Amino acid sequence: MYFPNLRTLDASVAFHARRRPDHPAVLCEGLTVTYGELHRRSNRMAHGVHAAGVSDQARIGYLGKESEHYYEVLFACAKTGRVLVPINWRLTVGEVDHILRDSRTEFLFVEEEFRALAEKAIAALPHRVQVVVVDHGSDAGGGILGWAAGHPDTDLARSVHEDDPVAQLYTSGTTGLPKGVVLAHRSFFKVRDALASEGLSWIDWQEGDVSLIGIPGFHVGGLWWATQGFNAGITNVAMRMFISGEAVQRIRELGITTACVVPSMLQMVLSEPEAGEEDFVSLRKVVYGGSPISERLLEQAVARMGCDFAQIYGLTETGNTAVCLPPHEHVVGGPRMQAAGRPYPGFEVKIAGPDGTRLEGRSVGEVCLRTAAHMVEYWGLPEATADTLVDGWIMTGDAGYLDEDGYLFVCDRIKDTIIVAGENVYPAEIENALTKHEAVLEAAVIGVPDERWGEAVRAFVVLRPGADATPRELMMSLKGRIADFKIPTGYEFIGTLPRNPSGKILRRELRDSFWQGRERKVN
Repeated sequence: MYFPNLRTLDASVAFHARRRPDHPAVLCEGLTVTYGELHRRSNRMAHGVHAAGVSDQARIGYLGKESEHYYEVLFACAKTGRVLVPINWRLTVGEVDHILRDSRTEFLFVEEEFRALAEKAIAALPHRVQVVVVDHGSDAGGGILGWAAGHPDTDLARSVHEDDPVAQLYTSGTTGLPKGVVLAHRSFFKVRDALASEGLSWIDWQEGDVSLIGIPGFHVGGLWWATQGFNAGITNVAMRMFISGEAVQRIRELGITTACVVPSMLQMVLSEPEAGEEDFVSLRKVVYGGSPISERLLEQAVARMGCDFAQIYGLTETGNTAVCLPPHEHVVGGPRMQAAGRPYPGFEVKIAGPDGTRLEGRSVGEVCLRTAAHMVEYWGLPEATADTLVDGWIMTGDAGYLDEDGYLFVCDRIKDTIIVAGENVYPAEIENALTKHEAVLEAAVIGVPDERWGEAVRAFVVLRPGADATPRELMMSLKGRIADFKIPTGYEFIGTLPRNPSGKILRRELRDSFWQGRERKVN
């Protein structure tokens, strides 16, 4: 389903409230909010924000798990010209303080569970923050609906443009403090328009779709996926937090037809002991991205779920996805199963060398993306914005190459590159090779100091339940798969890999102890 007249999020919810007012917009833990209710509730909240005296384009924070109220606040911001700042509820007081302080958030919606956390963070701020408590599951009384009840549910007389900012998401901060990435309404429509322009169904919506939002809303993947469902006017299933057993249950009981997840979520779902192929019969398409996926996991998912798969690649700075590996390329054993994909129509990818020149052939360099969905800016950081957004290109910091047909293969983060005796080694390649061993569930690879070679390759390995392997067995399994200089010389077996909330492996946490006391984190 494609509605070309829709260009802003406020227009989407208003349109579908008129088109199908009684159709479920959000399902969350037994609660249903229709499109008509979503429109009216967000109108009341929009009027409430106006009445509270929140300044134009002010930042409005949301600290809580997924719920119907999160999306009501999103659309209230869209209707008023305010900017939503979703806050990861797993953060510490100091981290929440940084986001509230940096964004100069004026108004905060916070779930009761995280109220004490918010109060501690707000106490140290130099500016005033108005607070409304969110009470998921309550349709009456106090809380957010009680606060909104005193305001009209009529439409606001405000003109919204697709270039107006609507969301400010904070990057995971793998280096330095997290930066606020400002996204406009257009970031949530350009991929849809690009696919429609060529009649492509890489990511598509059908009349009876029920969509599972697996990725949290404070991550661009979760927010983007949810908006795609709302723009199409289908039913969206929000999980308070991702629990693999509950995800399987939702798919089975609610007839989920399409979902967006990160690879670690796929791994957890497929590892559920009670999950059988019959649980996935309703699925027609799974979209995945956010971190590299092993070939073994992808093959298992294709075989067991029996549906189409589409991989998406991009950054918060590109408005989420700019590249897609379409379903027809998901052929087990096929040459492109490890590709990130190709750019959407009208989008561009180039590979740049250290001096910024375009590299040809399969030369590895920095992946640069040109997309009309790109960020407005890093909030309050003009120099960082200029370094990342260069002549319309987003410099991703990823290392990769293009094949002869323009398909992108991402090797790794440039900053994660290991240099062994002058040779570039990319952890993702080794991790993928390690997971081909039947005993290995997942792996992370880092570079550690080595006096002879500069850096040596070290692997952290999570074994499958009940499986066993020795370092020598793993080493021998890599012989012939990858070049000898890439094979790890050290192995450590651990229970779980450290990850951020979006599922990305935090190699920095694994590296830090090896590089303590050194001025440079490379050798």
